[in-house]
Amino acid sequence: MTRLALRRLALAIPTIVAAATLVFLLVHVVPGDPVDVMLGESAAPADRAALRQALGLDRPLVAQYGAFLAGLATGDLGRSVVSGEPVARLVAARIPATLGALAVAIAIALPLGVLAAARPGTWIDRGAVAFALLGAAMPSFWLGPLLIIAFAIELQILPVSGRGGLAHLVLPACTLGVGMAAILTRMTRASVLECVGEDYVRTARAKGVGRVRVLARHALANALAPVITILGLQFGALLAGTVITETIFAWPGVGRLTVEGIQARDYPVLQGCILAIAAGFVLASTLADIVNAALDPRTREAR
Repeated sequence: MTRLALRRLALAIPTIVAAATLVFLLVHVVPGDPVDVMLGESAAPADRAALRQALGLDRPLVAQYGAFLAGLATGDLGRSVVSGEPVARLVAARIPATLGALAVAIAIALPLGVLAAARPGTWIDRGAVAFALLGAAMPSFWLGPLLIIAFAIELQILPVSGRGGLAHLVLPACTLGVGMAAILTRMTRASVLECVGEDYVRTARAKGVGRVRVLARHALANALAPVITILGLQFGALLAGTVITETIFAWPGVGRLTVEGIQARDYPVLQGCILAIAAGFVLASTLADIVNAALDPRTREAR
């Protein structure tokens, strides 16, 4: 198990380096000049040259790439050309604001999916399927304003937007989490139903093991592999695909920071955000493989 984990982590490192290289090249191909954004197009040539030298933009692209990789190896992603703050600190401060939706999705999907599989054909099962269909069909740009009208304007029990305490997290997390929970609920239900029909579950039931224990210890443990795989992919998508929701709720997440970096031609911030998203995909996929191998030893040889 340890060797598998080390092998997967070793494969993740060159993947992240390749993603970092691609990000660096693509960002520098984007039209626009951060010096123009900071000083304006009417700035004196001497001022433009001085600022370009201070930002290191006057060096050859190869030299900039080498400095980028050297900083990446030490966790230094440079400083924002607009605010001057370390990019690593900016990105790290935005990531927790995006992860609340993941907790909401897990808290809804796993219990609901297991209950639906435990009582197939009942009102619980039909309700779970209806929730999954409705949640997958509702776009976040429609659900977000609806939640604001209901809970912030009409009931006045939650803040409309901004970042503060846990109350500010509820509406954006629910907006993002409902769609994710819909997919996870259907996956959990289908996976648990498949495991319930296996011979080892019927054997456990024949030996007198209680229904709840069979579901929790036998069926759910073996049904989690595809759920964890989907969850890992959703984690990466969550970092990249929350721009609209973060804009609706004025929530400072990674998506908004990426858009701000594009608008300001802030190369270091844009590189840091896209690299964080790419690394999130790679690391979440790697962690999902490791957890799946721990849950199902049969997959270790295949990996």
